[in-house]
Amino acid sequence: MDDKVSLLNQLRIDRREPVRVQRPRWAWWAAAGVVVLLVAGGAWILAAPSGIPIHAAVAREAVSEGNNAGASLLDASGYVVARRQATVAGKITDKVVEVLIEEGQHVEKDEVIARLDNTNTMAALEQAQAQVLQAQANLVSAKTAFADAEPIYRRNKKLVAEGWLSVDAFDNSQAAYDQARNNLAVAERALAVAQKGLEVAQRAEDDTIIRAPFAGVVTVKAAQPGEVVSPLSTGGFTRTGIGTIVDMDSLEVEVDVSENFINRVHAAQQATVRLNAYPDWQIPAYVIAIIPTADRSKATVKVRVGFKVKDQRLVPEMGARVSFLSDVEAKGTGKAAQPGVIVPVDAVQANGDTGVVYVIHNGTVERRAVRLGARTADGQTIVAGLATGAQVATGDLSKLSDGSRVKVEQE
Repeated sequence: MDDKVSLLNQLRIDRREPVRVQRPRWAWWAAAGVVVLLVAGGAWILAAPSGIPIHAAVAREAVSEGNNAGASLLDASGYVVARRQATVAGKITDKVVEVLIEEGQHVEKDEVIARLDNTNTMAALEQAQAQVLQAQANLVSAKTAFADAEPIYRRNKKLVAEGWLSVDAFDNSQAAYDQARNNLAVAERALAVAQKGLEVAQRAEDDTIIRAPFAGVVTVKAAQPGEVVSPLSTGGFTRTGIGTIVDMDSLEVEVDVSENFINRVHAAQQATVRLNAYPDWQIPAYVIAIIPTADRSKATVKVRVGFKVKDQRLVPEMGARVSFLSDVEAKGTGKAAQPGVIVPVDAVQANGDTGVVYVIHNGTVERRAVRLGARTADGQTIVAGLATGAQVATGDLSKLSDGSRVKVEQE
């Protein structure tokens, strides 16, 4: 009986309240913090702008640099060079006995700048002079012998014709006459040879005197008295020149222009030159010629630029920057050419004279074609297609397309 009651009690439903478990307060605060962080993160993600991250720059006006010839179409770097310069050397290998030049000295054409040892050449010259005197004496003797033989020959020729002289005697007089005539011809030729020998010896003597080939300024003094100079590079301690002379009136600038922009340059085009040593000095210049060949390794074409004014500050091998200028008047308008705007170089996808920029409007970009001008140290000049103050994308433009959404990042 007791077993049945026990089993029934186990089957009975317990209607009493369950015992509640009390949790600590810190757990509730931690859960609340996690919820707040999740809500804030979601709100930040929803509020954050979406789009391709880019940097931006503002197009600024390109100011013409105070010249009257128009805006710069292209800038290029190069060096001042002399079209006329020479390292002067002797025509013979000999020892230097006197050097009459110093660096910076101005010399005139044919001015003596050095002398070589002439002891050997002077001895040869004196020998040649003696040979000429000997040849002259031989000629005088030959002329006397011929003058004596000629009348005898003519008289005997008349006598043999009249029968008063034997043929044998006439033959002897004719032989003597022919010999005297031949000796005279030989003496004349010997004198001519001696005179030519004297001329050669005189030239050898003259070669010991080194003269300036043209008027100019000495830039290098290469030899000193006692050294041996030679027109050939023989090695050892032998010099190959006395000094270098530069014609300062022949100075010009040689620049390498990218073949992508060479169509902006033409002969007689106006230009300005700035020297690295004098950056505030603008020198009027013009294009002399475009060398009709390109450098394959550098993809450039060499351009010769001449100075309109001469100045003592111009020195060979100075670094220079040339600005090739546009015409004063725009074709058909009568208005001065506009300098355009300047943007960073990485804001433009260039292709020769044209390019593409991406203008930023309300979180999107507009792909715009522009016409390019010169690329300078300040940036890329745009002469048409973009207004001053426009905001353009910079950096990696390969991810952008017309209408792309962008996110401008701060520098």
